[in-house]
Amino acid sequence: MILTPLDVAALPHILDTFDQGLADEPVARAVFRRIAATKAFCPDFTPDLKNIDLHRGRDKAIALAGRMGIPTRDEDPAVAYSWDGAVIRTRSETSVVFHEIAHWQIAPAERRALRDFGLGAGPETGEIASANAAACVDFATKEEEENLASLLGILWEAAHDEPAILAFAEQNWLELYDRPHTQRHFVACLAALQARGLVDASGHPLAGG
Repeated sequence: MILTPLDVAALPHILDTFDQGLADEPVARAVFRRIAATKAFCPDFTPDLKNIDLHRGRDKAIALAGRMGIPTRDEDPAVAYSWDGAVIRTRSETSVVFHEIAHWQIAPAERRALRDFGLGAGPETGEIASANAAACVDFATKEEEENLASLLGILWEAAHDEPAILAFAEQNWLELYDRPHTQRHFVACLAALQARGLVDASGHPLAGG
């Protein structure tokens, strides 16, 4: 959820300030601009996301999962898990399905067999207790993977002409947008994805993992 509600009227200023903070990082700046440009796919953007169909691109995410060999099931994660060790349940918002694909790419092979990748229950998971019982990573690892999955999922959205800017805001990449640490965090996560072979030299997502 968005920690600080965005003032829609201030969004151009927020995006410009974030952009200026990346002036010395041309690749990261180009990636950010691709994300920001997806505002064109949600002209009625509001902080509460009313008037926007957040499910309209789900078939694109399901198709991507299929190309990557990730099994999916047309079922609400609330009945069990977002990822149960075998399938992604896809009756979620488009950004959530892309996010789960990103988690699958990032998780080590041995943790792909665990509920919610051994990270503990996700926001959509219904079987919270058993998902948390399967958790087997420390806080730092969970935090790192959540950050990387967030950004990678957003990049997949942008690559599929979906309004990635919504997830970018909702997942708090614009929180404290005017502080250098915020842009440094974005640059660091992008570099980490590149080091893992999950984005190319231009920051486009790759079907690796």
